[in-house]
Amino acid sequence: MASVTTSPLSRLTRKPDRAGELALLHEVFDAAPVATVSTALGDQPWAVPMLVARDGDRLLLHGSTGAGALRHLAAGAKVCVSAFVLDGVVIAERQFDHSANYRSAVVHGVCRVVGKDEAPRLLDRFTEALIPGRTAECPPHTAKELASTLLLEVPIVDGAWVAKARTGPASEGAAWTGVVPVQTRYGAPVSDSPLPVPPSVRRLIDG
Repeated sequence: MASVTTSPLSRLTRKPDRAGELALLHEVFDAAPVATVSTALGDQPWAVPMLVARDGDRLLLHGSTGAGALRHLAAGAKVCVSAFVLDGVVIAERQFDHSANYRSAVVHGVCRVVGKDEAPRLLDRFTEALIPGRTAECPPHTAKELASTLLLEVPIVDGAWVAKARTGPASEGAAWTGVVPVQTRYGAPVSDSPLPVPPSVRRLIDG
């Protein structure tokens, strides 16, 4: 993995004991299909939630070739991609001590446009990250679809990322304290199609 000068944005100055290893960062982006992508357009901040997928030591972003902000990123603008998973609400005796169990990750860098030869495989990777097994049920990407899609990668390199987490119980007190777990699950699919639910979708909702 390539090295860069460590950014001060990649160091935890408060509660450094919550800092995590690269495996935690991978875990967060694998668990959170939506991340916040941020950059600057001139002197204006810009941020938008986007679907994101991890492929090894890089994050994948995609959208329409007509999207001005994505073209801005493709031209070399600096980008920040962040994701957060809420695992539990920590209930303490005093309001000041309430907290959350969570996992979070932030990656800084510059995007690279994925080449045409690699794009079909990585778009499949994107779909597989969201719905495992779905690519085998779909027809291949068409030339028109590939031409209208801008696929970007953000490398995860040393010195340009930070991951952190909080786990564990609430501090004890005279009143009731504890942790309320937070879970995300998929519900029953809604469809007007007379066809049976595809196996990949069934596996997704069955967990």
